[in-house]
Amino acid sequence: MARPRSEDKRNAILSAATRVFAEQGLAAPTAKIAREAGVAEGTLFTYFANKDELLNQLYLELKYEMREVMSEGLRRVDEEDLRELAHRFWVAYIDWGVMHPHKRKVVSTLTLSDRISTENRVAGAAAFAVFNSRLHNSVEQGLICSPSSSFVGALLGAIAEVTMDFVAREPERAAHYREAGFEAFWKSVSA
Repeated sequence: MARPRSEDKRNAILSAATRVFAEQGLAAPTAKIAREAGVAEGTLFTYFANKDELLNQLYLELKYEMREVMSEGLRRVDEEDLRELAHRFWVAYIDWGVMHPHKRKVVSTLTLSDRISTENRVAGAAAFAVFNSRLHNSVEQGLICSPSSSFVGALLGAIAEVTMDFVAREPERAAHYREAGFEAFWKSVSA
C-alpha cells in the first residue's frame, strides 16, 4: 500500500523547483530538485508523474499565489475608478515580484515555455478573470486606448519588469520607481 502524500513534501518540492529553475533554467535535472527538497527523486515522481506535470503545477501555484496577493488590494477599490484599480493591481504585482525574485523569474520563464499546457494557461489566466474582464471592457469602451487588452497586459508586464529591476537594484528609491513605472504604464494606455 502506498504511503499517503504529504502536503509539506509537495510544497517542499515546489519550493525547491522554484529555486532550482530560477538558478538553472527549466532544463535543470529533477534529481537536483529532489535533493534541494530533501526527498528521494522517486518521491518527487510520487507527487508529479513527470517533469512536465511538475512544471505545469508550479505554473498554476505561482499564478494562484499572485492572484491572492493582488486580489487582496483590489477588494478595497471602488469599481468605477479604473485608474485606482490598475494602481492597486500594479503595486501588489511590483511588491510581489520584488519580494519573490525566484518566483518572478520562474513564472516569466514558464509563461514563455511550450511545456505549459493550453488548459493550464487558461486556468492561469482565469486566476485574473476580474481584472482581465475589467481591462477588456475598458478597451472596448474606449476608456483605455489600445488595440487590445492583450496588448495592454503585455505593456503592463514589460514596464513592470523594468520597474521591479530598478526597485530591486535601488530599494531606497522603491516608492519613486513604483510610481514612475505606474505613471509610464498609465500614460501609455489611458484615453
